[in-house]
Amino acid sequence: MFPDISGVGEHPIGRANETGRIHTEDRLMMKLALSIGYSGAQLTVPIARVQRAEALGYHSVWTAEAYGSDAFSPLAYLAAVTRRIKLGTGIIQLAARTAANAAMTAASIDALAGGDRMLLGIGVSGPQIVEGWYGQPWGRPVPRMRDYVAIIRKIFAREAPVTHAGVEIALPYNGPGALGLAKPLKSILHMNPRMPIYLGTGAEASVRLTGEIADGWLPLGFVPGSLPEYLPWLEQGFARAGNGKTIRDLEILAGCHVHVHDDVTAALAALKPEVALYVGGMGARGKNYHKDLMTRRGFGDAAVRIQELYLAGHKREAADAVPDEWVDQKSLVGPRARIIERFRAWADSGATIVSVRSSQDEAIEVMAEAVQRCG
Repeated sequence: MFPDISGVGEHPIGRANETGRIHTEDRLMMKLALSIGYSGAQLTVPIARVQRAEALGYHSVWTAEAYGSDAFSPLAYLAAVTRRIKLGTGIIQLAARTAANAAMTAASIDALAGGDRMLLGIGVSGPQIVEGWYGQPWGRPVPRMRDYVAIIRKIFAREAPVTHAGVEIALPYNGPGALGLAKPLKSILHMNPRMPIYLGTGAEASVRLTGEIADGWLPLGFVPGSLPEYLPWLEQGFARAGNGKTIRDLEILAGCHVHVHDDVTAALAALKPEVALYVGGMGARGKNYHKDLMTRRGFGDAAVRIQELYLAGHKREAADAVPDEWVDQKSLVGPRARIIERFRAWADSGATIVSVRSSQDEAIEVMAEAVQRCG
């Protein structure tokens, strides 16, 4: 029904002004991605939906992981049933595997997929999952991520046997329990030395690190108008990179729920349980990034109420307490015409890729049409 959208549909990206609009400085293609997340109780991979997205010219498909299905395995499966769509982890959890194992797995999938298709997205999750599920210390997540990425880049490059004297991670390992026989090694597999690394971040220090060391950004809580909130942190990171890096060198992938429905109120309600889960239950009472973000954006009272209800076991009431406005600003829902009209704000948001989060096949088509009309 719709032609291939790769190479069409441009959006301006530059410095955001106080309204959150973007001044046109350069013209870059607006790209679409498909996010399939992690599984529920049963693992299913929506192969036909991914193949349809590929046929429509979608840039990439992204998986995720928490404490169930992993992010890499579905991409290996999808590599066999697709031809060109890029394969991204959004995100792998840093505590789940060593940097060397992450590099090996990403490079193996990239090779199986024909090369130059893998996008490695990394994040730190939260202390409940890091310590409770992976059995790793929370420690200092920002220095740990810096070390993790540095080791991965050295492994990809294959310039020398890998050594790294990091603040949080060191190779070779010479800590407690070591035999002292460690040997620096270089990957047997010749990997893509330029495989893009994306970081999933949202707090000041981690966003600054993203600007400094990452090729792409998976921002927590990015919505149209929010770039000015993050831009000073990113620019500090660009300055630390010391190589002339600017925002034009950073891919920004903004996740957006899409739900096609004749009734806007019903469509918003369908997305509220997930908001309640993350704001109420994904984190401790005193340390929850999603609750903190909601508070920072002016919905503090609602965030407190959602968490209280959720932690008390009243999940339905917690979902009912989620404001319509909160869901609507981070989603595209309702009839096709409303979604297409409101997509313009996302096209002008400063994101270079909009990742569609939806279980609807129709949503994939609607978003392709939206890009066509923006072009």
